Amino acid sequence: MTINTTTRSAAALNLDRFRLRNFVEGLNADELDVREEKVDLADVAAILQNNPKAVWFRNVGPEGQELVGNVVGSRSRLAKAFGVPAGEVALEMRRRLSLKPELVKLSKDEAPVQQVVLTGADADLLKLPVHVQHALDGAPYISATIDYTIDPKNGRYNCGMRRLMLRGPQEAGVDLIAPSDLRVMYMASAERGERLNVAYVVGCHPIDMVSATMKEPVDELELISSLRAAPLPVVKCVTNDIMVPADAEMVIEGYFDERGYVEKEGPYGEYLGYYGVVKTNPVFHVTAITHRKDALFQTATISGNRMDYTDTSNLEALRMEMNVWKILGEVVRQPVAVYAPVAAGGSMSMRFSIRQTYPGEARSALYAVLGAVGVKNVFVVDPDIDIFDDSQMEWAFGTRFQADRDLVIATGVRLSPLDPSLHGARSGAKAGYDLTWPVQHAQNWELVTPQAPSYPGERYPSLEAALKAGPKYFEELMAAVGSRDGREVVRELDTFRSRGLERDERGRYYLPK
Repeated sequence: MTINTTTRSAAALNLDRFRLRNFVEGLNADELDVREEKVDLADVAAILQNNPKAVWFRNVGPEGQELVGNVVGSRSRLAKAFGVPAGEVALEMRRRLSLKPELVKLSKDEAPVQQVVLTGADADLLKLPVHVQHALDGAPYISATIDYTIDPKNGRYNCGMRRLMLRGPQEAGVDLIAPSDLRVMYMASAERGERLNVAYVVGCHPIDMVSATMKEPVDELELISSLRAAPLPVVKCVTNDIMVPADAEMVIEGYFDERGYVEKEGPYGEYLGYYGVVKTNPVFHVTAITHRKDALFQTATISGNRMDYTDTSNLEALRMEMNVWKILGEVVRQPVAVYAPVAAGGSMSMRFSIRQTYPGEARSALYAVLGAVGVKNVFVVDPDIDIFDDSQMEWAFGTRFQADRDLVIATGVRLSPLDPSLHGARSGAKAGYDLTWPVQHAQNWELVTPQAPSYPGERYPSLEAALKAGPKYFEELMAAVGSRDGREVVRELDTFRSRGLERDERGRYYLPK
C-alpha cells in the first residue's frame, strides 16, 4: 500500500498556518513566558519545571539559538490549537476523525522544512540546543519528537512520540521497550538483518503532537490531515523514502541499525513522575538534518511532581478522554462529560458523568470503561457534578459513596509497566467508584443540592390566596406576594396558624381547603 497524494503548488497552501512558530507567537502573556536574556542550556529544565506557561527562549546556549518548551502543557493551549473550548477538545477530535484526509506532495524546493539540508558530518546532533531534563538522566534528550516510519507489511505510516538520548554527533539511543507498532516493525527488521528507516520531526503544531499519541486503525500520516481539518503538505526525506510534514520546523533522518537491543539507554524521568530504569535499546543513526532557515527547536516537559503542567500528561489525557467518549457512546444513552485528571499523568484516573435513564446504567458504564481503557481508577457521577472541579468531585466522593456498595475492584489485570506501585509485578488491580444516586432515590427532595433562593413562582393577590392554591416552599411564598423581606411573610404566616396552617412532608406551607 502507498499513500495517495494530490499535487498543488505551494502557493495554493498556507505553509505557515500550522507552523509551531506561528502558534507560539499567537499565545498571550497568560500562556507564554518569553525569555529574551541569554540562558544556559543547563538552566532550561529548572525554568520549565512546574511552569504553567509555555516558555520561549530567544537566546539559549553558546550559539544563541531559539528553543520553546511546554507548548502543550495545558488544556487551554490544546483548546486554542483546535479552536474550541477546553472541555470540548476530545469531542472535536472525534468529530474530525470522520473528515477525509488530503496529502499534498511538495518538491524539495517548495518545502520549508528542507530550506536547509545537512548531511554527513554537518548533520550533527550536538549542534542542536538539547538540554538535560532531569537530574539523574543519562544524557541530554531530544524529547519533543514525532517519529515517522512505514510499515513494510502494508505501506501504512506509523507515528509516535519517542525520545532520543544523545550518544554522539550522529548516534542516539531510543526507547523502544513499550509495546507498539514501531517495536514490532523493528524487531521484524532486526530478525531479517535489515535496518529500519525512520524520520524524527522536531518542532510541530500541537495538533500533530496529539495525532502522534493516538492509536487509530488508519494511516497515521493521513490522521494528521484529518485532525488538522486541512490538507497536509508533505515532502520526501532527502536520504530515505519517508514522507514528512513539509511545514515542520526540523526533521532528523536516519535509521535503527540491525543489531537489535544492544545499547544501554536511560535512566530518564518518565511521564508518571518517576524515573525509568536503564534499559537495553536499539541505536538510531543520523543520515541528515533538514530544517527551516529560522527553525524553532522544541523540547517537551515530561516528569516531576506537577504532571498537570507537562506536555506528556496533557497529551495522554486527551487520548484517554477520546477513547472513553467512544466507549460511552456504545453503552450509555446520555453521556455528559469526560475528564482524565492530568495531575495523575492523564492515564491513571478517569472521571465521567452521565444522565441515567434506567437502573444500573452507571454501573454498566463503569465496568465498560474499566475493562477497555488502561486506567487504574474510574469515577462516575451524575450530571450535577462538574467533573473538572476537584472540590465537587471530593464532595461527591464524601457524600454519595459507600465502599461496600459502590466500590468495584478488578484484580489480576494488566496495568502500565511504568506504574511504580506495581513494584515490578506484571499485573495489578483497578477500582471503579460509583458516585451516582441510585435511580429510584435520585428524585428524593433531600438529595437536591441547596442553592441560594431565586424566588420563582406565580404572583397572587394575597398570601392567603397563595396558600390555598397549593403547597409552597417559603421561597415561593415570598415570590407569590413580591416580598423582599422574609420576616414580613413569617409575621403573616403566624396569623394563619389559628386557621389550620399545615406543612407537608417536604416542609411546604398550605391551608386546608
